[in-house]
Amino acid sequence: MSRIISYRGLVADGVQAMIPLQTNKGLIGYRIKKFEAMFQNHAGLSTEATLKIFSVEQTTVDAEIDFSNQTLLAAAFIENSSATTTFGGKTIIFGDMVFNQDIYVTYSEAGNAQAGNYYIELEQMDLALDEATVATLKDIRNND
Repeated sequence: MSRIISYRGLVADGVQAMIPLQTNKGLIGYRIKKFEAMFQNHAGLSTEATLKIFSVEQTTVDAEIDFSNQTLLAAAFIENSSATTTFGGKTIIFGDMVFNQDIYVTYSEAGNAQAGNYYIELEQMDLALDEATVATLKDIRNND
């Protein structure tokens, strides 16, 4: 049986936020169902930002999106235009990736050094012992 749990937060420019999911036995798995992002302040600013979710802690926080990175679980690009008072963006979720460890949200904003909000919905599911082992080993291998 699966259920949906949600997390929300505010992360500063150039910072990484950890979402604690790890359990003692690792028999609970997660899959991202929704990922949304919004600037902390939209008023009068023209800017853009990149938010990414990873299955392992990152050594650097940047705006580069690389779909060949096997630890990337989701990416969002948001932009705000003060000239046209519009807000937009694009989000990609790799929905087939199941994980059972902590995840990390990174935020990189161009120019105004303002913070960004994120909202994540995760599908929680029970994992068999072999599925839990595979999910854990995948994260360990991708962390090297």
